[in-house]
Amino acid sequence: MKSITINGSQRESVGKKATKALRNAGQVPCVIYGGDKPLHFSSPELAFSKLVYTPNAHTVVIALDNGEEYNAVMQDIQFHPVTDRIIHVDFYQIFDNKAITMEIPVKTIGSSKGVMNGGNLRMPYRKLKVKAIPSKLPDFIEIDITPLKIGSKFYITELENEDYKFLHPDNTVVCQVRRSRLAVIVDDEDEETEAGDVPATETDDVAAVKE
Repeated sequence: MKSITINGSQRESVGKKATKALRNAGQVPCVIYGGDKPLHFSSPELAFSKLVYTPNAHTVVIALDNGEEYNAVMQDIQFHPVTDRIIHVDFYQIFDNKAITMEIPVKTIGSSKGVMNGGNLRMPYRKLKVKAIPSKLPDFIEIDITPLKIGSKFYITELENEDYKFLHPDNTVVCQVRRSRLAVIVDDEDEETEAGDVPATETDDVAAVKE
């Protein structure tokens, strides 16, 4: 999984006045959990643009001005209710040998047969919860929707992988093609029918009897 580096400064004071002063200066108060004790630091608001405003999942390297670095994942983020500016971010420290849980985006490839026949592709989950050690976390979960016909469903059990574990029930539907008013149902037998094979009509049957 790709990683983003965020530069920050460790903060000693965590009171309301100090926090307000940081925000007025364009800094975002942050906390790292998961280590021996919570670590408070601040970073420029612009430093979070590639982490927050993207559909992709990333791990984070937090580089402090005292030379210390921490590997982490974003755990929670708070926005101002009026301005939508970032006002606080929580991180969780990760370790190479300890499994973590992350939401990984889902990407589709191919062209569904059902969609080409007028069906609607439905994806209840744009992200899936995955548990793995950091080095095994995928950048995204890829699904080939080419075989999906109208009425077909793609279950999470079809995505099983040795590197990571999905934290969803086995009957979870990741995507499906539902029928629409304009949909045309095409059976496998119809797809295999050759152009020269024309079925006999009622008129042909009557002519055969007369002969």
